[in-house]
Amino acid sequence: MKTLIEKDKKRRHLTKKYEFKRLLLKYIIFNQSLDSFYRQHAQYLLNKLPKDSSRVRIKNRCIVTGRAKSVYRQFRVSRIVFKNLGLNGIIPGLRKASW
Repeated sequence: MKTLIEKDKKRRHLTKKYEFKRLLLKYIIFNQSLDSFYRQHAQYLLNKLPKDSSRVRIKNRCIVTGRAKSVYRQFRVSRIVFKNLGLNGIIPGLRKASW
């Protein structure tokens, strides 16, 4: 599981690194007023960027276990870890409901 967490960290780093360049190239590609040569060249440069630098490839994972399903975005932990942390009193303001 640790390899999945490390891979996710790498993808997040690459996304942050190439974010501006990718945005600039996409602007050039979708700008209809530019010459088609420049737009095609921008498309070529965009394809040369690392695939992991795309925002779509980032997957929300639990930072404790690496679980990919049922991850709360605000806390970045899965529902199972969230329940355990809540029961142990580690998350402030969270209490188990009982009625």
